[in-house]
Amino acid sequence: MKHSIKNIFKNLNTYLFFVFFVSFLSVVFTFEQQLSFDKIDILNKQKKTIKRLTTLDKSDLESALIEFNSKSVQLQQDIEKLQRLYKYNLTDKYILNNSSEYLNDLRELSTLIKKFNNAVHDYYTNTKTVQKNTDADLKLAFHEVTNKIDTIILKSVTYSKEKFDILQYIIALVFILILLATFWYRSMLNSILKDIEYLLKIDKNKDEYDIFSLETDAIALRMNRKSNVSDNPNLIDAVTGINNYKGLIHSYSHKKSLKDSHFTSVTVLEIDNFSKSNRAYTQEVAQAMLKKVAYTISLNEQPADVIARTDYNQFTIVLSRSSKEQAFKEVDTIRESISELKFHVPETGAVTITVSGGFVIKANNTSLEEAMKQAKEILTYAKSIGKNKIMQIRDLAQKEMRK
Repeated sequence: MKHSIKNIFKNLNTYLFFVFFVSFLSVVFTFEQQLSFDKIDILNKQKKTIKRLTTLDKSDLESALIEFNSKSVQLQQDIEKLQRLYKYNLTDKYILNNSSEYLNDLRELSTLIKKFNNAVHDYYTNTKTVQKNTDADLKLAFHEVTNKIDTIILKSVTYSKEKFDILQYIIALVFILILLATFWYRSMLNSILKDIEYLLKIDKNKDEYDIFSLETDAIALRMNRKSNVSDNPNLIDAVTGINNYKGLIHSYSHKKSLKDSHFTSVTVLEIDNFSKSNRAYTQEVAQAMLKKVAYTISLNEQPADVIARTDYNQFTIVLSRSSKEQAFKEVDTIRESISELKFHVPETGAVTITVSGGFVIKANNTSLEEAMKQAKEILTYAKSIGKNKIMQIRDLAQKEMRK
């Protein structure tokens, strides 16, 4: 089975987006880990500040109160900073779902810090008669607030471990997927490179090379067809340079493998009012018109298609498309393009030409010759009701019903 380069690159685009997404999540996770470290640093600094407030020099009360006021404000600001940091901790909020627990801990910590600040203030400002009570209050407040900070730090470590337990399995799975996909795409791209080298004939010893991709197979067949045409002039039309009837049969037989599950349409186009028996133009002008029509048709040719001049004023077009509608639309586009051509004829000035056609979808059990015969029958009907029209088999059926 041959692979499509188009599909490979579409899937590669999805794979690269997946790698980008995984990298983005890795950055987010790293950022969250840094936030966790920052949170623990803030809590440890609070413990140091709290300890420092219990050891201020009481002999210089004014300096001690100034330092106390500064550090007590800083303790409350640290609580606000911890709340702001938690806004960016998406994993804790939405995966571990510990938002309410953590915010409650911060509110309790804030309350205990206020209690501790009041105890410190009383400790440094009360008279010696009540010093014993203030010492006890300070020790109690100190132990409560430090224990709460230790509890929050321990919970933060626990949260980090829970996240790691979840992520380690995801990381292992993603690593395996990326590893397998990388080797698979590396193999695909190497095969595509070998196809290109085959087309370029870089390696002269690849006569028996098995083509990997559909597109390379199509190009190789087309190159081979061109080579055959140049080697055998009997397969081409001398006037237009495209296939003649023999070339049509030859090219079609070589391109059957490219059609896959697509629909094959056969269309016979005939130039209106342009026949051997009724020559309205000189041979030179007629040949110029035929060349221009053949060139216009060839502009729509794809690797699996075949075009040919099969009579004096008739062209046969074999298209391989994904749907019947698409095939008919392209043939009708060709008809419109031909009708827009302008030719300068010395005797009459500028003239336009039109074509009529018969369009059929070739069945798998029908030969190309039989399909062409059906298309010519439809063409005859198309010519009988006017010109510059492409008719289908259903149009012929409607004619029979009207009889």
